[in-house]
Amino acid sequence: MDAFTAGLLQRIKATESDLTKARETGDDFLAEVEQAELEDLHRLAAEHGVEVGALRA
Repeated sequence: MDAFTAGLLQRIKATESDLTKARETGDDFLAEVEQAELEDLHRLAAEHGVEVGALRA
């Protein structure tokens, strides 16, 4: 795995964690920001052929 892929997957994992925390604490604004970031990261991953599904297991 190259550095780009590893970094992207790490960012996705961290953003998923931050999104979960925002939802759990009821911070709707932060949850929206994290959701948008997550969508951007998934788009970037798809554009570069990075498989993200394994992170959800």
